Amino acid sequence: MKNVGEAPREELAAGTRFEQKWDHSTRNRVARSILDHGPSTVADLAARLGLTQAAVRRHLDTLVSDRVVEARDKRVYGARGRGRPAKVFALTDCGRDAFDQSYDTLAADALRWIERTAGGGAAGEAAVAAFARDRMETQAESYRRAVEAAAPEERTEALAKALSADGYAATARSAPAPQRGEQLCQHHCPVAHVAEQYPQLCEAETEVFSRLLGTHVQRLATIAHGDGVCTTFIPRNDSTPHGKAPYNRPPRGSAPTHGTRQTTTPTASASTAGRNPA
Repeated sequence: MKNVGEAPREELAAGTRFEQKWDHSTRNRVARSILDHGPSTVADLAARLGLTQAAVRRHLDTLVSDRVVEARDKRVYGARGRGRPAKVFALTDCGRDAFDQSYDTLAADALRWIERTAGGGAAGEAAVAAFARDRMETQAESYRRAVEAAAPEERTEALAKALSADGYAATARSAPAPQRGEQLCQHHCPVAHVAEQYPQLCEAETEVFSRLLGTHVQRLATIAHGDGVCTTFIPRNDSTPHGKAPYNRPPRGSAPTHGTRQTTTPTASASTAGRNPA
């Protein structure tokens, strides 16, 4: 029996969601104010945002717990008065990274400079591909250790976990019938906006996956091309011997063959025009 004055459970849940959303929005305003104005005291933030100091402290406690901001002693210039110096709150590196800092624009500009400096055209594309390959080979060292430490049938899963540690939110699963193999799915791509302009980044990644897993792979979909998930098909290769996966790292700075494919190792298939079948 419902007590008099008791709100329905659905209304209570809706109220909780609203409060959480409001809190999150206000917390972002607090962090943004620190970004725009620099290290700030509780009083500074309260005055700028039209909040009580108690409310500001509550949001700051959460931001400090999440390592978005940190408390520091306020720097005093000239003669120092009595009492403890006021605390100011500043963004951490993690908190600063949460805001748009135009890294994508910087990366795209750098690749554009490489392409133009190499002469443009095919030579420029080859220079960008060489950079993409060298970058990916360096990044793949930790992936290689993870894959080589795994049993042959667990290598795709090991690669997915290593990618997730780098922020790619990757998973491995059996491919849908009638395909015989697995799908490596990357639900996030930190360089997706740049890869829209320079697909050499995706191609270099696919080639590395091929060498790490010791078999040809096929890129079915990419976030950079507008798909929801980067999906790579890894066919089942029962002939791969137990032990280490065959991984042959090309010499650093080596020029790619046409289309940036490798011919000395199991070759990654080109990205297809089809979309994610999942």
